[in-house]
Amino acid sequence: MNILLEGKRVTKNFGGLNALRDVNFEIRRGEIFGLIGPNGSGKTTLLNIINGIFPLTGGEIYFEGKRLNDLKPYQITHLGIGRAFQIVRVFEGMTVKENALVGSLFGVKERKSISQAIKEVEEILDFVGLGPKMNYQISEITIADRKRLELARALAMHPKLLLLDEVMAGLNPKEIEGLMEIILTVNKKGVTILIIEHVMKAVMGISHRIMVLHQGKKIAIGSPKEIAEDEEVIKSYLGERFAQRKIQKEEWNN
Repeated sequence: MNILLEGKRVTKNFGGLNALRDVNFEIRRGEIFGLIGPNGSGKTTLLNIINGIFPLTGGEIYFEGKRLNDLKPYQITHLGIGRAFQIVRVFEGMTVKENALVGSLFGVKERKSISQAIKEVEEILDFVGLGPKMNYQISEITIADRKRLELARALAMHPKLLLLDEVMAGLNPKEIEGLMEIILTVNKKGVTILIIEHVMKAVMGISHRIMVLHQGKKIAIGSPKEIAEDEEVIKSYLGERFAQRKIQKEEWNN
């Protein structure tokens, strides 16, 4: 089993608030690893720790065997960890292509020419469906397009591990299906993905394994089927309505 990212007793405190408490996990090379839990459970905090935005209070994070503790975000990016944020962070006054170029030119350690970076970015924008809009100003594209741009900019960093934080939030069902197909294709190209998502159809449909956080603690980890049938997960996150539907389905089948 080839472990790409490993967390050992990951802990993060904000004053007296325990955002994460002794969270252990392993992400295997080549998988899509889902991360779910109620609001405030520590999901985004974990991503912020992985890519160096927040320092650890306790524990350790390893990427390809290299300890990430105390590394700066740009150093972690150069190791091969890219990220698309929940709140799309674009550079206003620039075109779609220029925004994606930021990731291509500054997201990787290797130097490259402008012409090489432009060619790569154009291919990536075509891949995510933004080819016809690459010369549009940011103000001219929709929220769904901005989500795709956020993903394109992360892909332009050539990540080995891609962190996705609710990239499907605010999208309609058709847009969600389109983004799911893109994520699956990215994964098939060899990129390992860690995805936070509240759209259960999406995270259950594309993840190989899922970890559930609740009040800063890991309460379950397993396949989508195992997570959907876990009583503690149902009670703490999926909710009573899900549990009731499960009971009714079982009664119907019996």
